[in-house]
Amino acid sequence: MNKIRLAVMFGGRSGEHEVSLSSARSVLSVLSPEKYEVTQIGITHSGQWLSGPDALTAFEQQRYDQLVPVVLLPELNRHTLYRINFNGTGPGLQPYADIDCVFPVLHGTFGEDGAMQGLLELNGIAYVGAGVTGSAIGMDKGLFKDIMRANQIPVLPALVTNRFEIEKDIQKVIAGAEKELGAYPYFTKPVNLGSSVGITKIRSRSDLYEGLLEAARFDRRVLIEKGLNNPREIEVSVLGNEEPVASLPGEIRPSDDFYSYRAKYIDDRSELLIPAPISDQLAQQVKELAVRIYRSVDCAGMARVDFLLDRETDQLYISEINTIPGFTKISMYPKLWEASGLPYAALVERLVELAYQRQAERRRTEYQFRRDQ
Repeated sequence: MNKIRLAVMFGGRSGEHEVSLSSARSVLSVLSPEKYEVTQIGITHSGQWLSGPDALTAFEQQRYDQLVPVVLLPELNRHTLYRINFNGTGPGLQPYADIDCVFPVLHGTFGEDGAMQGLLELNGIAYVGAGVTGSAIGMDKGLFKDIMRANQIPVLPALVTNRFEIEKDIQKVIAGAEKELGAYPYFTKPVNLGSSVGITKIRSRSDLYEGLLEAARFDRRVLIEKGLNNPREIEVSVLGNEEPVASLPGEIRPSDDFYSYRAKYIDDRSELLIPAPISDQLAQQVKELAVRIYRSVDCAGMARVDFLLDRETDQLYISEINTIPGFTKISMYPKLWEASGLPYAALVERLVELAYQRQAERRRTEYQFRRDQ
C-alpha cells in the first residue's frame, strides 16, 4: 500500500503559536513511518512558510536558518508544495514535496478561522477538520452566539463592540454594557482567538475599562459576556462528518478564577476530571447538545464543545466550540476520546480518514452548469 503523503502544519500568526507547536509535537510522535510520509510545515509569527526534515524542533528553538521557504499554490488539484528559490531576477519555484492530505495543527486566527481552510479548498486537497464555514463560525464568538440563539441553544447574555468604538468613546461602551448586562461579573474576550488569550474577568467598571483595552489588542471586535459566579466547566469531544459522535464528558477545575492561559499551559494545578462527576442524565444531555451544536455550524472532523454549568440552578450554557482543539496527549480533546475507548494514535488516523471522506463528498458537488442541460 502506498504511504499517505501527509503535511503537518504548525505555528502560525496567532497568539496561540506556541500552543500549536506543542500540539504538533504530539501528533508527529504517533505517525507511523510505515503508513505516512510526513512533511513538516511551520509558519512563523510573520507568516512565512518554512519546511525541513525536523522543522518543528527548529521552530521550538527559533532557529530557522536550516529551513527552506515553501508555498502551496491555490490552484485546483496541484497538490505540490513548492520551494521558493531566490535569485537575482526574483523568486522562482521548484517542486519540493507532493502532498495527499494536510493536518493543520494551527490554533487561532489564520489557522482555525477558515483562512487556511479556504486556501486548501482552492487547492482541492484533503485536510483534517472543519471547512471554511464551520471554522469561521466556530472562531467568531459573536456570530457563534447568534447562531446558538437562532437554534434555541442556551448562551449567556453578551454584546459585541469593536476597537473603533472603544477608542472613540470607551465610557459609552462601558455604560452600554452595564445597561445591557446588569450586575458584574463579566468577561471581555477577543472575538476571534482561543486559548483564553486576551480574556479578562471583570468585577468592576475599572476592570471593564482595562479588559476592553486588553481584548482590543488581539482583535478588532470584542465580546463582553455576562459571567456566572463560580460555574462548573464541562467539556465534550465530538468526532465525525455526517454522523458525528460525542465522547463522554469531562470537567475542568481550573487553578485560576477561570480557565485562563496560565491555568491551561503554565501552572499544573488545574484538574481534569474524566469522566465528569455529573449524573447520567446530565451527561447524556451534554452529549446530545454537543452533537446538535456541531451540526448547527456545519462542523466536520473534530471539535471540542465547552459548556458552563450553573451550580445553583443546574442550567447548562454553551460557552464555545473549538474546531482545532488543543491536541497534546494531555489535552482534553484526546484524553476524552482515550477514556471513551479511542487511543491517541487511532484518533489521529481516524481524523485523516475523515479528511478523505470529506474530500470525496466535496468532489461529488457539481460546479459547472450548462443552460442546455
